Amino acid sequence: MAGGLETPKTYVPLTCHGHSRPVTHINFSSIGPEGEYYMISACKDNNPMLRDGVTGDWIGTFFGHKGAVYQARLSPDTQYAATASADFTAKIWDTHSGEVTYTLQHHHIVRAVAFPPHSGNLLATGGMEKKLRIFDLDRVDTSAPVNGNSLMNGNANGASDHKTITADMGFEVGAGVHGGMIKSIVWTQDPNILVTAADDKVIRWWDLQSQSVVQEQVVQGDIGSCEFTNIKGEPGDIGGGLPILTIAAGKMVYFYGGPDARTLIKSIPLPYEVASVALHPIEKKFVTGGIKDTWAKVYDYDTEQETDLHKGHHGPIWSISFSPDGKLYATGSEDGTIKMWKNCQGSFGLWRAQD
Repeated sequence: MAGGLETPKTYVPLTCHGHSRPVTHINFSSIGPEGEYYMISACKDNNPMLRDGVTGDWIGTFFGHKGAVYQARLSPDTQYAATASADFTAKIWDTHSGEVTYTLQHHHIVRAVAFPPHSGNLLATGGMEKKLRIFDLDRVDTSAPVNGNSLMNGNANGASDHKTITADMGFEVGAGVHGGMIKSIVWTQDPNILVTAADDKVIRWWDLQSQSVVQEQVVQGDIGSCEFTNIKGEPGDIGGGLPILTIAAGKMVYFYGGPDARTLIKSIPLPYEVASVALHPIEKKFVTGGIKDTWAKVYDYDTEQETDLHKGHHGPIWSISFSPDGKLYATGSEDGTIKMWKNCQGSFGLWRAQD
């Protein structure tokens, strides 16, 4: 496999093959009781994949969508995965068996899905309908829980009995407000506040109790990514121990903090259109992918200067995420591959330190 030197600039990334079309989104789980974590990827080949987050080794493929998958997320306890697809559905999958547990039937392409930070019982969806919907899965679930204590092994056909939930079973929030396709949804640490990023170039903070927008950020240029940091925070880090909302839009990256992620900590202009961004709040560095290039660029958060450049992809990087332990970051590209870049000293995962 890949080897690595102690110097960050010289190691070789791990390349995760298996997808046959552009990778649109990657998402890491939280860290499990034995230090394990997982990564799920969405792809235009219709088939999301689950991998070991440390090594990138393939665990299984979720079969069942009939169109491109634009986003994929794992529930906080990693028991379920949610995916958003061009086949007018969002699906919720059992990660033990790889089977579909719910199909959420929409009226147009679904681009975004989100779980609350501490629950897998609610799901938010959005897409070409320009509608933000919240689905309460407990209210539609009358089936017995699925047994099992290991993540799925190999392929699953997704053909088992499962429930189809129609769009009108979801609760629509803020009807008529979004002026463009909803591209991303993230839930803040405050379960009453979630954030949407839409193609009308507006980031919106929604209060679910009042069903209204409580804050907006108009951006210049297309929104590339809108994600929370997933590295466990520390009191002295950039976010004061809380997750940081990281947004790539146009030629800017934005970092928001606080319990409801409404406080702008910093915005940084860059000399190119940004497709994706990920932040390490403790090491105070961030990584970007550009819309018109194929490189992952690493920056110092304080000085805003580029410190490293990673070449290897053959298409734009649409999604970047640090692992939950911060020891690597993964990039998902138009070229159909995921690359994992080491972000620590010494041996880790499949990397071995060289003398």
